[in-house]
Parts: sequence; structure tokens; C-alpha cells
Amino acid sequence: MKRIGLIGGTTPESTEYYYRKYIEISRELFEPYFFPELVVFSMNFKAFRENPRGWEGRKEMLIEAAKALERAGAGVIGIAANTPHIVFPDVQEAVDAEMVSIIEAVANEAERRGLKKLLLLGTKTTMEMPFYREALEKKGFQVVVPNEEEREKVNSIIFNELALGKLESKPYLVELIEKYAQEGVEGVILGCTELPLAIKPGDVSIEVLDSAEIHMRALIERAME
Repeated sequence: MKRIGLIGGTTPESTEYYYRKYIEISRELFEPYFFPELVVFSMNFKAFRENPRGWEGRKEMLIEAAKALERAGAGVIGIAANTPHIVFPDVQEAVDAEMVSIIEAVANEAERRGLKKLLLLGTKTTMEMPFYREALEKKGFQVVVPNEEEREKVNSIIFNELALGKLESKPYLVELIEKYAQEGVEGVILGCTELPLAIKPGDVSIEVLDSAEIHMRALIERAME
């Protein structure tokens, strides 16, 4: 079985959640006490977020992390965050190890569940830039994003609450999702790996696509191939 590499730290809270899911999924899939080898490279989130060279600088940080994981023996690598997938193709091109895309994993799971119309929640970058939405639309999904005011609010919740280990605005998120459920959305993509800290399956009336859990499962399954 291949060693798994995880680029984390963006944020530490979501990386911790990934590790919890790694334990849960391993216990589901394997015999007792068997856990796939996992190496985590936890980046300095402040340095990543405030990189003076923007996405070019962040891309270089991600490539450095991926190469470090590769040197540590990782055969499959994942970025434990949605927004950095804006530069995913460049990171994949820089290493020989297989990179597993969170967007592809989410799309495959949505298809498995028979969902077509999806609400995308995440950081402002994830909701507003085309990289995530277009990747899903190419696979035949209809993607809905919140309006500008709602995007600002969700972004604020992510960075000012969830990324700091706080959970105060869950009722707002539930109300927002239900609003779009009434407009025909069949599932919600928790397209920021902090959002599953607030929203769980059963909290809302539609399907919940937990991008972190889906991605961790995809990484383990790919490592088994």
C-alpha cells in the first residue's frame, strides 16, 4: 500500500479534522490496528495566507510541501483544503507522486449519489473564481453560489470563527442552506474544509458533501490501488 502525504495547515483545524476522518475510515476499511502510513506537512497558515507574491508565492509553497512529502516516501498526495486547488495542476506537474484532487473526489461522490444541482459554499475565492465551479459544470453538474452578501458572510465565518476553533454561526449556515434547498438544490458542497466543523449530515434537509471526508477517503482508496 502506498504511503499517503497530506499538505495541511490551511488551517490546522481542518487538518486535525482530516486526521480524525483518516482514523474513522481506516477502522471502517481495514482489520483492527491497521492504519495506512500517513505523512503530514503542516504549512504556516499565516505565511501562506499573507504571501506577498499572492498565488504565485502560495503555489511555490505548495510545491515545496509536495516535494518534501515525496522525499518522505509519499506515493499519493492531497492538499487538505479546497481553495489551494486553484493551482492544483501546477503542483501535480511539479512532482512524480500522484496528486488526488478534492474537486474530482467531490464530483465523483456527487455522481455516485445521483445529485445534479449543487450549492457550493467555501471561501470567497472558491465561490467566486471559476476553477471549482467550471470543473463541476464540465462533469454535468449545475452549480449555485450564494449572493454577494451571503458570500461575504460565509467567508467571514470561515476565517473569523471556524479557522480559530470557534463555532457561533451554525444557525446562519443552516438557514442559508435551507434557503437554497427551497430553490431546488439537491446537495450542498462544504467546499471549505473548515465547514464540516459546523455542518453535519442531518443538520439540513438536503445531501451534505463533506469535502474533507470525501477527499480523505479518496486518498486512502487511491493508496490501496
